[in-house]
Amino acid sequence: MKKEKQKRGKKQIVLIVAGIVIGVLAVIYLAFAFYFHSHFLFHTKINGMDSSCATVSDVEDKIRNGIDGYTLSIEERDGKTETISGKDISVTPQFDGSLEECLKKQNPFGWIASLFKDSEYSMDTMISYDEDELAKVMNDLDCMDSDTQVAPENAKISEYSREDGYTVIPAEYGTTINADALKEAVNNAITNLNEDISLEDSGCYIDPEITEDDEQIKAAADTLNQYAGAKITYDFGDEKEELDASEITDWFTVSDDMTVSVDEDKLASYVKELAASHNTAGQDKTLTMTGGGTVTVPGGSYGWKIDQAAEREQLLADIKSGQSVEREPEYSQRANSHGANDYGNTYVEINLTTQHLYFYKNGALVVSSDFVSGKVAADHDTPTGAYFVNSRETNRTLRGEDYESFVNYWMPFNGGVGMHDATWRSSFGGQIYLRGGSHGCINLPVSAAKTIYENIEVGDAVLVFQTEPTPDVSAPQVTPETIISEIDSIGPVTLESATIMATIRSQYNALSDEDKAKVTNYETFVADEAALSALQEGGQQQ
Repeated sequence: MKKEKQKRGKKQIVLIVAGIVIGVLAVIYLAFAFYFHSHFLFHTKINGMDSSCATVSDVEDKIRNGIDGYTLSIEERDGKTETISGKDISVTPQFDGSLEECLKKQNPFGWIASLFKDSEYSMDTMISYDEDELAKVMNDLDCMDSDTQVAPENAKISEYSREDGYTVIPAEYGTTINADALKEAVNNAITNLNEDISLEDSGCYIDPEITEDDEQIKAAADTLNQYAGAKITYDFGDEKEELDASEITDWFTVSDDMTVSVDEDKLASYVKELAASHNTAGQDKTLTMTGGGTVTVPGGSYGWKIDQAAEREQLLADIKSGQSVEREPEYSQRANSHGANDYGNTYVEINLTTQHLYFYKNGALVVSSDFVSGKVAADHDTPTGAYFVNSRETNRTLRGEDYESFVNYWMPFNGGVGMHDATWRSSFGGQIYLRGGSHGCINLPVSAAKTIYENIEVGDAVLVFQTEPTPDVSAPQVTPETIISEIDSIGPVTLESATIMATIRSQYNALSDEDKAKVTNYETFVADEAALSALQEGGQQQ
């Protein structure tokens, strides 16, 4: 029982103490609430001025004191400082009840919360000044002199150097003033009676648009350095040609949005010059003839030829890779070797003057044979020049406007002109080609054509040339000996024999009776005409 009374007594004491504490706190709370009916709360700032626990009169006195002798110091980018005096712009206080209204809006019972948070108020009517005077003072500031202001310059990429490559040159910030930003910054400073402002911190300068920290310009410099690292070594056999940063850096451009590109016109110009220096297709060739002496083989299609479109594409890819590569150019056609004699040591040597050819394979003579070339009298001259063997075919029928000839071995080298066997001929060489030649092809004995066919490859060189001018056959002096030779060249009569036989008949009829008697194989020719007539009537070819 006694213990229970003691417990009740202690509980009552605790309650009494708690009540006293609460009462004291309530009194304190209400006292502060009453206090803040006429004072601003803790952590209150008005126009940037600390007004904590101040009355309206206290704030007004602070403003009056701040105006008295007020001077604004302006810190500029070049280290210079200028000032604006409050007297020069007629700074005066201006109170219109805004402070009282601000005080009424605060909740005095929320004073405890103000211990932990800031309250800031901005008022336009506490300070007044002469705006025209301020404009004049600001216009007279040294920093506003356009003649002395330094314009900003964007960061830029340096020229290429072998030591450093491409680097980013920092921006120049300059001292050009943004007049609107300066006016706003000064107005805010005066309104808040701030004693100094920094034009740098207040954003009063016109800054460069691109700085050295810009990710795009740094990426552009990296790309340029990658491209400049490319090195292309062209392999031309015993000769090599290098292309590196010393030339390709002149091809690079950087756009306003920092996109790096390669000037494709300059790249194309380089490839064009490369082709002009190393192409041999269409160029004259010098040949040491079998039997001695040299001859110039004119033009033609044979030789190296760079595929400029493909090479441009590959070169651009090599540059963008930034790697060192050694390779051949992209060719549209290739020759057997590099150097002066690009035809190498496998080629056909065709001398139209001697009507004789030689075929060399890997330097060894494989075929030596007479032939019959294009008929000069009919303007079917075999074209001179250096050519490729375009194809190899067997059992081919060659057709033209006035002929149709079956051949066993066909090796064209210049369009419809090629080497083939001519079974309809019994003789080759000499002067047959002048009046009894082909339509431009090289007519060969079957054995010679077969051997060449079996050993030559597509792409091997055919060198056709003359060592003496072609005889003039515009007004031919036909002799019995000429006709005897032409009759002997007919060989087995075929339908293809019609052209040469018509020529022989015309030539024979033009002879005098004395010369006709000298054509010792005339009876053979008459028999050949009869055989041709039979073929033509039967519509068959022997």
